[in-house]
Amino acid sequence: MVIICSVLLRIIMDNVPEKLGREDLIGVVKNAPLVSVDLVVRNGGGRVLLGWRSNRPARDCWFVPGGRILKNERISQAFERIAKDELGAAVSFDDARLIGVFDHIYEDNFAGEGEFGTHYVVLAYEVRVEEAALDLPNDQHSKYQWFTAESADKDEKVHPNTRVYFEKFC
Repeated sequence: MVIICSVLLRIIMDNVPEKLGREDLIGVVKNAPLVSVDLVVRNGGGRVLLGWRSNRPARDCWFVPGGRILKNERISQAFERIAKDELGAAVSFDDARLIGVFDHIYEDNFAGEGEFGTHYVVLAYEVRVEEAALDLPNDQHSKYQWFTAESADKDEKVHPNTRVYFEKFC
């Protein structure tokens, strides 16, 4: 019984999502692509939610909510965690539609250190959410706005990596 419990505990611990420490994350960003989830969030009127980025990369631009997948985290788990963290709302992975896989390559990095950029391989999902269900946090984005494809096209501060979503899918 002790051996079985030990094996089960090891299996469980090996599958717990892990956040990297700052120095480890800097090493990964410097040497490898990150895998992330972007949320193309639509309201009842078909507009898409963008946030004004507070952090690097893509700081001081309009961008969709999103985040990176953690080690040992399944895509569905990451999607639901990111939706909760970025939208303040529970959104089911089963209600999302994959719109594509994208490369997002930036000249800078989250730490603002060194002479290296960031490369994300992004899984972009479209979700429909009632505005009243959102409790938008201010740690990644300082403000939010709903955009149509036309208004996003006219706003030079919509980041090119976000603009692609409007051009192809909105």
